[in-house]
Amino acid sequence: MTEVIRLDQVTLYRRTQEEFSYDLKKTILTFLEGKYRQPTKKLILDQINFTVEAGEKIGIIGANGSGKSTLLKVICGILQPSSGQVRVRGDIAPLIELGAGFDPELSVIDNIILYGVMLGFPRQEMKDRVTSILEFAELKDYAWAPVKALSSGMTARLGFAIATDVEPDVLILDEVLSVGDESFKNKCQRRMDKLWGHNTTILVVSHGLEFIKQSCDRAIWLDRGKIRFAGSTDETIDCYLTSVQQS
Repeated sequence: MTEVIRLDQVTLYRRTQEEFSYDLKKTILTFLEGKYRQPTKKLILDQINFTVEAGEKIGIIGANGSGKSTLLKVICGILQPSSGQVRVRGDIAPLIELGAGFDPELSVIDNIILYGVMLGFPRQEMKDRVTSILEFAELKDYAWAPVKALSSGMTARLGFAIATDVEPDVLILDEVLSVGDESFKNKCQRRMDKLWGHNTTILVVSHGLEFIKQSCDRAIWLDRGKIRFAGSTDETIDCYLTSVQQS
């Protein structure tokens, strides 16, 4: 099989909230008083190694704050690792923070084209897909409205519709199937089922362990930025649940 994702010794440090709130005036004052200290950074991902073959469905599990969403962002290229190497082959569609890349001042149609181009699809192809995307997102009446006029639910629907209208080589999912009302959720699920049945490589973060068990080939248990276990979904979930029960 063809390898489509490889992470070698990927480590990521991120600034703490204290560092973000440390303004320039405070920095200068503490420096002049001789009290300045380098703001601390937190280790989020710690020497992550794994590979994914074409067509595999991989579940990523772990407690809140274990680094799961951050790992997906590193794979997508949204975040750059502090050290190590990430390699991804093919078009990648991230469903992480739906609509995070939208320009609120531009119209829905302009954002569809822009968002698609950001995902790596040709401009003309995105123009050709505008109608089907608007229909799926149920936003035909808002085609020329600025995105800032949409509700958060509408924006999420639009992001989902764009990212899944074109079948990518690699699909990255982070707890996205809770978009919209029950009718729209069912529509999303049907589209996901279609993608799942094809050769798309999928990485999914979910707290739904039964969903991971039924839908994924393998699973990775992430704990405090480290891979604690990686193997079959049954083995990985059993190890994770045993740890949770013991703690």
